[in-house]
Amino acid sequence: VYSGTLYYGGVSVSSEFFSGHSFVFYRRLVYLKLHSYFHLLTMVRFTISLLLGIYFGFVLLLSEAYSWFRIQEMFHFQSFHMFGLLFSAILTAMVSIVVLKRIKLKSVFGNSIRTERKPLNWKSNIAGGLIFGVGWAISGACSGPLFVLVGLEWKIGLTGLCGALLGALIYGTVSSKLKL
Repeated sequence: VYSGTLYYGGVSVSSEFFSGHSFVFYRRLVYLKLHSYFHLLTMVRFTISLLLGIYFGFVLLLSEAYSWFRIQEMFHFQSFHMFGLLFSAILTAMVSIVVLKRIKLKSVFGNSIRTERKPLNWKSNIAGGLIFGVGWAISGACSGPLFVLVGLEWKIGLTGLCGALLGALIYGTVSSKLKL
């Protein structure tokens, strides 16, 4: 009995006799179960990531981090609201990373959580910070709340998103030529 040849990741299995036929059927069943399991795991990870992103969007919305007026208040030193929000986010991230490293918790994708030190390059950091800060002050939108603006005030949000994408495209084009 010949039922064909199957290819399993570098091993070609042929079922040309009775015992081989059951072997191929078993391998196919195991492959389908593993494939279904990994597909389900991928969907669960995607769903968790999507829900965390939606939660983050609501936090940005409720904290008014998307508000042009709040951002202008911060840049004019008229309100502590945004400074408090940013400093509490930095403090929360620092404590969370320390705790996650100590209990050796893995990411949603199963990777170990690690942080790597980057070399300090004063010129690049100052130039990048100035460009980002000027863009933030002019547009009134940071990269995170930009997507909240797309949902709430779509004309302003899309304008800012197009500007951010254009800036990323320009940087990607000239980044290899920069000597900062």
